[in-house]
Amino acid sequence: MRVCNEGFDEAFIDDNRDMYAISFTQYVLSGRWKHFILWYLREETRRYTEIKKFLGGLSQGSLTKHLKELEQDGVIKRDVYPEVPPRVEYSLTDKGKKLLPILEKMEDFGREYG
Repeated sequence: MRVCNEGFDEAFIDDNRDMYAISFTQYVLSGRWKHFILWYLREETRRYTEIKKFLGGLSQGSLTKHLKELEQDGVIKRDVYPEVPPRVEYSLTDKGKKLLPILEKMEDFGREYG
């Protein structure tokens, strides 16, 4: 993990495993659009253009950055099919599916208090 390894030393991690775990989860979900990408992928595999259209005003560069980070963190999978033009699809991994209850709780909180 990029941020937490730079931000916490081993002694802190060992002594504060709960805080480190929260920070790790927060880092994976950090970014303005990651929550929406994960939520959009929750029910089915989506193509890059579908995700871009769903998110509207997000630039191609920002979407690509978020997708790469989510892939590096192991929460989405990117499949490239050798076609002309290439078809690229994104789906949640098992690790990514484990984040869905967190997003559901965020939705519940927002419905109640937003």
